[in-house]
Amino acid sequence: MKNAKDIEDKYGLNLFAKRGISLVRGEAARVWDDTGKEYIDCTAGHGVASIGHAHPVVVDAMTKQGNLLITCTGSFYNPVRAELMEKLIKLSPSPLSKVFLCNSGTESVEAAIKFARISSGRTEFIAAMRGFHGRTMGALSATHNPKYRTPFEPLIPGFNHVPYNNYEAILKSVNENTAAIILEVIQGEGGVHSGTQDYFSQVQELCKSQGIFLIIDEVQTGFGRTGKLFACEHFDIHPDILCISKAIAGGFPMGAVLCSEKVKISFGKHGTTFGGNPLACAVSLAALNVILTENLPQQAYEKGKYFLKEFSKHKLKVVREVRQFGLMVGIELKEKAQKYIDELQQEGILVLAAGQSVIRLLPPLVISYEEIDVVIKKLIHVLRD
Repeated sequence: MKNAKDIEDKYGLNLFAKRGISLVRGEAARVWDDTGKEYIDCTAGHGVASIGHAHPVVVDAMTKQGNLLITCTGSFYNPVRAELMEKLIKLSPSPLSKVFLCNSGTESVEAAIKFARISSGRTEFIAAMRGFHGRTMGALSATHNPKYRTPFEPLIPGFNHVPYNNYEAILKSVNENTAAIILEVIQGEGGVHSGTQDYFSQVQELCKSQGIFLIIDEVQTGFGRTGKLFACEHFDIHPDILCISKAIAGGFPMGAVLCSEKVKISFGKHGTTFGGNPLACAVSLAALNVILTENLPQQAYEKGKYFLKEFSKHKLKVVREVRQFGLMVGIELKEKAQKYIDELQQEGILVLAAGQSVIRLLPPLVISYEEIDVVIKKLIHVLRD
């Protein structure tokens, strides 16, 4: 087998902070590199592999559909696509009743921005500081971090960023040209921060009274990650537009925008070549079936609480705070996190950063309690030293 590192370094654009290992195989919550070293994967492809790597139900669905029909433009009807659309609407919070299928989270946000603009006739948006919504130009305009934004300015005008979980700041920014407010229920890239019940209730009421679209970005939190099928359910949020992706298809690239009847958009105003292809839809149906039949949201809730209880027994001087929602965990340190992330990798645990000082864990929801114990043991070892 050719050396992946040398080839990627030679031919790939230098866009990723490479971790120095080449992963070749995965099963459930574990992955293996090309030397045979085993890791417990608490990255899950940034939350993608919620049902675990190479789940046999997903592999079977992929194989069967691949032998039937792989691609089918939206100009034609397709029974697999139709079944998925119906499934997503039945699972989603009210008043969502329409679906646009795409290929990624940033595409879903991009579509949501267009849908809100054309449906409202307005052009401005309010987004939150620390928020992350993607890297395409519209989604990047909604994203706050200057590290991502500055090199590509000028971005799309009309995006105002206000402090998260601060209703008064939103109220001051609203004007007659505000098309939508876009928020994450729990900010993942921003350090695993959640809004409050009062905050979301007030924002919802404001949107209703002013005819403003409420866009909720659940690209990372959707499909059980936080202990509910959608993080919206924690706060009784009923968005006009819901952006979803990552865990929707068991690791296969897919995204979707779920819309209320308030979204009014006509033929030809948006589209996609690959979105909603039968292969992706079949895989998504299989993944959703696993999530529901194995009750993975409840598993995430119970395993997340177990992690927090066991980890919190150890008083570590370097730890400032632990924020946990299901199996979405942010361990905020009193110093930069990268050296600890590197040491954990050496110890066979793969984790993520969220900003400079937060270790973020997004393991597959099928991770076992025994594996959680190993993760805790390694975290204690690395952070204590």
